[in-house]
Amino acid sequence: MTLRPVGGPPHELLDELRGWWQAPDGPLVVRTSGSTGGRRAVQLSHGALLASASASQRRLGGPAAWVLALPTDFVAGLQVLVRSLLAGTEPVLLADRGGQPPGDWGGGLAAARRAAGRAGVARCCTALVPTQLHRLAMSDRLGELAGFDAVLVGGAAADPELVGRARDVGVRVVTTYGLAESCGGCVYDGEPLDGVTVRVGDDGKVQLAGAVLFDGYPDDPGATAAALADGWFRTEDLGRIAADGRLQVLGRADDVVVSGGVNVQLPAVEEVLRRQHQVDEVAVVGVEDAEWGQRVVAVVRPAAEGSPPDLRALRAYVAATLPRAWAPRALVCVDRLPLLGNGKVDRLAARDLARRTAARTP
Repeated sequence: MTLRPVGGPPHELLDELRGWWQAPDGPLVVRTSGSTGGRRAVQLSHGALLASASASQRRLGGPAAWVLALPTDFVAGLQVLVRSLLAGTEPVLLADRGGQPPGDWGGGLAAARRAAGRAGVARCCTALVPTQLHRLAMSDRLGELAGFDAVLVGGAAADPELVGRARDVGVRVVTTYGLAESCGGCVYDGEPLDGVTVRVGDDGKVQLAGAVLFDGYPDDPGATAAALADGWFRTEDLGRIAADGRLQVLGRADDVVVSGGVNVQLPAVEEVLRRQHQVDEVAVVGVEDAEWGQRVVAVVRPAAEGSPPDLRALRAYVAATLPRAWAPRALVCVDRLPLLGNGKVDRLAARDLARRTAARTP
């Protein structure tokens, strides 16, 4: 499997991984999600994956059966299989238990958890992206998650209100932060896993160190040299260390746009808009604009009930919490947000949609 991007049907990949796990013949290669650009090949050693899975297992309280609810050609889904191999348990594939293909998310979680329990394993965990958690909440099915010992939620920022709703009904949510370059999640609920060190550079970007780091980008030595230096991986994510020592991720550096001379943090605008009752899902992007430099555009999937939102109402809602200059200056309503295969919002596609459509918005 050396230097071959992982992926394919989970059953086939799991069979290949079993042999590699016992006698690795080289590194694995996974690809980044490409949510803000092209997918990049990332080289992961057996040692890095072992360090990541072992640290996760310790943090979560010991070996567990895992329910796979994510595609395996991304690091989060791959790690579900790796954690299962480390624990000596058989992963339960959501698709085998009434689940839906990536993008339709959510069905069969309770059945999959029961199947893991019948296998004689005391503990059961799963990993989701925020889109899955949101859609379970919108269909009043968060209770399907209540029996899991841990539900890792990562890959993108999770709305704190959504996480709170899940925890209120007994879901043991663990928010995670990480990248393909760190073998996936390496910071749980703001605290680094054992063997991982986190700091924030003078430029405000998060930096990571530890045995979980990747070996490099096999197709781009120059990018490897720029990202890895003195044992530290310099991410493109902005963050801060809070007073309690926990990492707070503020979004990607390119999630800040300058509109009318004002720096606008797009994730913060999204977080506010998700709470507006007429909004089901939202992506906030910046597009080129002759007057503003970059115009802030809200790409919204309206809530199923009631009338769709209008731009004036959304601007007022944002301005009640954030600077008015951050409020979107255009609105695009869609039947469905564009998603990548792993359930994360395809921000490039959302930006292209906004660029084509926002000019016609009053």
